[in-house]
Amino acid sequence: MAVNRVPVLKRCRSLGLDPIYLGYDKKSRRELKRSNRKMSEYGLQLREKQKAKFIYGVLEKPFRNYYAKADKMRGMTGENLMILLERRLDSVIYRMGFARTRREARQVVDHKHITVNGKCVNIPSYLIKAGDVIEIKEKCKGYQRYKDILEAAGGRLVPEWLDVDQENLKGTVKELPNREAIDVPVDEMLIVELYSK
Repeated sequence: MAVNRVPVLKRCRSLGLDPIYLGYDKKSRRELKRSNRKMSEYGLQLREKQKAKFIYGVLEKPFRNYYAKADKMRGMTGENLMILLERRLDSVIYRMGFARTRREARQVVDHKHITVNGKCVNIPSYLIKAGDVIEIKEKCKGYQRYKDILEAAGGRLVPEWLDVDQENLKGTVKELPNREAIDVPVDEMLIVELYSK
């Protein structure tokens, strides 16, 4: 399985992205040194795509597949793409506050700590549906890791489309998210323009 091992702060700096969106509360003290070159239209489109891929931890081929799926769905392709990315199991775990970062959420899913509707799921790209009940396995609930995570992520706001019981490490997807509920700083229209060339 391919994994992106790029240093997070370095990548955030190059994309002009705040590490807060990835769950990191660190800040880089270095400045990005760029000559005063104006970025081309293609450069802007490419950067938006790279931002979305980096935030959700998706590599090129799966991202292209998500785009193809979003294109076939009814409605606007860009909005559909963002909703598909937000519906990934690792992203939903992060949103519920069961992980400090999306990378940690991916690891929690990989280690088989998650059940969806009572069944163990260890696929981070599993797409969640409305009404799904997501829970940390009973034997994993006592782990020190989750106590630390809840302490660290306790202040994070849970989106309205999710219903979370922090005490029992359990959550329900009330409805699928709409674009307004997704607070990711990506201009999806530029991604659509890039792929429709």
